[in-house]
Amino acid sequence: MVHGPGGAGKNTLIRALVAARDDVSFAVSATTRPARPGEIDGRDYHFVSHERFQQMVDDGAFLEWAEFNGQRYGTPWSSLAEIMSGGRIAVLDIEMQGVEQVRSRYPDAVLVFVKPSSVEQLAQRLRERGGADAEAIARRMAIARRQLETEAARFDHVVVNDDLDTAVAAISRILDKMPAI
Repeated sequence: MVHGPGGAGKNTLIRALVAARDDVSFAVSATTRPARPGEIDGRDYHFVSHERFQQMVDDGAFLEWAEFNGQRYGTPWSSLAEIMSGGRIAVLDIEMQGVEQVRSRYPDAVLVFVKPSSVEQLAQRLRERGGADAEAIARRMAIARRQLETEAARFDHVVVNDDLDTAVAAISRILDKMPAI
C-alpha cells in the first residue's frame, strides 16, 4: 500500500512502477471526487456518484474505504481479485483510514509512505496540479504537515520522491523482498 500527502507524486510514482514491472498492477480505487484533467475513468479511478459509492459500501464491495477532504475513496474487492488472479502484486494508493482498515485485516501488508523532499516542493506540486484555490491549497498543506509529522512513522518504509527513477527503484527493492504469495 502506498500513502502520502496529496502532491507527493504517488500517482506518477505508481504509474512508473507499474510500467517498470510486469508483476505489479495498480488497484483502481473508486471515488466520489470529480476527475482532474487527464484522468480517465477505469484507469485512474472509478468515478462514481455519492449514491453509488454508498451502495457499494452497503454491499460490502470494498476492501477499505475512507472519506478525505469531503470526498470518498475506496478499493473495490473486484480490483484486487483481478490483479491477484493473474499472480501480480497489487499496489494500492489509499488514505490513512484505509491503511488502518487494511492493516487490521492483513497485518503483513507492506506499507510505504511517499513523501516529497520538502514542504515547499509539495506546495508547488499542488499549485501546478490546478483545480484548487489558495484556501484549498492551504487546507491540503495543513493536512500534509500533519501527515508528515505523525503518519510517516507508522509505515514499514518511507520513500522520498525527489527523483522518480530513484523512488521507483526504492519501491521495487521493497517489493523484491516481499515473500511470495
